[in-house]
Amino acid sequence: MALAIRLSRGGAKKRPYYRIVVADSRAPRDGRFIEKLGTYNPLLAKDSPERVKLDSDRIQHWLAVGAQPSDRVLRFLDAAGIRERTARNNPQKAEPGEKAKERAEQRAAREAEAAAAPADSQEEAEAVVAEEVEAATAEPTPEAEQVAEEVSEQTPPVAEETPVEEPAAAAAEAPPAEEAAAEQPDATDVGESAEAPAEGADDVAPPTEGSPESASEEKAE
Repeated sequence: MALAIRLSRGGAKKRPYYRIVVADSRAPRDGRFIEKLGTYNPLLAKDSPERVKLDSDRIQHWLAVGAQPSDRVLRFLDAAGIRERTARNNPQKAEPGEKAKERAEQRAAREAEAAAAPADSQEEAEAVVAEEVEAATAEPTPEAEQVAEEVSEQTPPVAEETPVEEPAAAAAEAPPAEEAAAEQPDATDVGESAEAPAEGADDVAPPTEGSPESASEEKAE
């Protein structure tokens, strides 16, 4: 008969309580057992001494007889220093199954499609907007012409700006002040010329008596 040292569940629903027992390996988990070797209460704290209780003497006896502890019980025995537990190496334990891999591939494909969809829709929207702009600029619609007329009516006319002559051109066209002053006669010269007697006036001799000029003057008197 193959013997096993394992856990036997007891307690209420959602409040488990385990007994550490030695039983036939073919018996049900919570069925008949040969001897109780300890208790395990997972509801207590891990540092509580009442969490795991073991009967070391009886456990060593059954181990010597050939009983094989389960992995969980062997952890308890390793912590108590009764039997050393060899570390297990199962690199494929964390590897997902085939269905999980298929679900992951499908999820990745959906995410890629969702990421590519906004870019495509944005490009299509930009292309539609560009086509509308080209159509509006190529052939003005009656609505656009009406709006342009309303805008032109509302905007006041812009006064024509008078051309401003450059100061350099104005200075070039205007004669210099010195030349203008040289061309105009001096006022003092004009006055002097008006008051001065005509040339040769002093050279004419006054009329003498008996001359025809004096006779004409007497008649006039």
